[in-house]
Amino acid sequence: MPRTSAKTSAKTNDRQDPIQLLTPQGEAVSDARLPFDPADVDLPALYRDMVLTRRLDTEAIALQRQGELGLWPSLFGQEAAQIGAARALLPSDMVFPTYREHGVAWCRGLDPASLLGLFRGTTLGGWDPRDVNFNLYTLVIGAQTLHAVGYAMGIVRDPVGPAVSAASTAAASAVLATPATPAAPAAPAVLAFLGDGALSEGETNEAFIWATTQSLPVVFFCQNNQWAISAPYSVQSTVPVAQRAAGFGLPGIRVDGNDVLACLAATRRALHTARTGGGPTLIEAFTYRRNAHTTADDASRYRETAEEKEWAAKDPLARLHAHLVATGAADSAYSAYFAEIEAEAQTFAEGLRARCRALPEPDPSLPFEHTYAEMTPELSRQLAEHRAHLASLQEISGPSGERA
Repeated sequence: MPRTSAKTSAKTNDRQDPIQLLTPQGEAVSDARLPFDPADVDLPALYRDMVLTRRLDTEAIALQRQGELGLWPSLFGQEAAQIGAARALLPSDMVFPTYREHGVAWCRGLDPASLLGLFRGTTLGGWDPRDVNFNLYTLVIGAQTLHAVGYAMGIVRDPVGPAVSAASTAAASAVLATPATPAAPAAPAVLAFLGDGALSEGETNEAFIWATTQSLPVVFFCQNNQWAISAPYSVQSTVPVAQRAAGFGLPGIRVDGNDVLACLAATRRALHTARTGGGPTLIEAFTYRRNAHTTADDASRYRETAEEKEWAAKDPLARLHAHLVATGAADSAYSAYFAEIEAEAQTFAEGLRARCRALPEPDPSLPFEHTYAEMTPELSRQLAEHRAHLASLQEISGPSGERA
């Protein structure tokens, strides 16, 4: 497949400058379109989130290369978009991810080893969405947008709000809420993540229509990383993602997806609008997928090196680190803080590797038992046949697995 130049892939995206509150050099700036006070958040905590999330991603790739995982979709370069959006959530809000929201899962208090189980093949899901108000990963492109809309319909029509677990509450309180965010919202909101490729799917367009016409409390957060596998965004649309929102009658906002503050501010405002009856919002986080689509992909076949170098200079972790240093992070206390984060990341990585390899093998009955809430007669019959088949194989091979 011929490569697409950086100029071509970025042509459509550059028509509207995204809102930026933190420059690539680490300078805090203001934008009248999105008022925000950096003093309202714990910036070192945001930096820690991004560092540990990136380390999770790095270790997962290494585990896949070592044969411990079958596949891994990297988030490298998208840490600010995910952490910023996730830290805008309240404990009662519900999240519907794709298969790449590892940073959001981290912020919701999900055990990272649960994420690895899905790609190791030891589980079909990995967690109960009700425990942390974080739905299961969705591999079908765009399907989660309709799931999110359905859940938002339930919020509107069911006066009883969802239960909130202690883990979700603790995770969501790690970063301070702004005074503009109500302490006791009337109802929870829904945050649905999608990539730019999902915009070409019918499910996503249907979700936008349902959400808008019924004024549902859902926020669509599109991480426009500019590549739907090997297809650049320019072959999907002639206008930026946020501009497409107008066609569905919902507001759209475009932010720098490598700016954790802009992503946090935009998502907070959109979620507040949703909670207070203002309906849905489409957020475009203009970012870049610095690794291949998954570990099974070779991005060098369709991307130019110059484009990758350009985005490396906009690294989300580097810019927040620079801001912390420029605003006093170079003193002895903050220097120790950075060292502590690196040490924590190393310990975290070592533990993650060990826990990945220790994930239990799944019981062969699980696919039958968890297809429906209650076992149907037909599934019971199939399960009995399956168990009998496995037993016959055991008789042939013997306990050691060798053929008798």
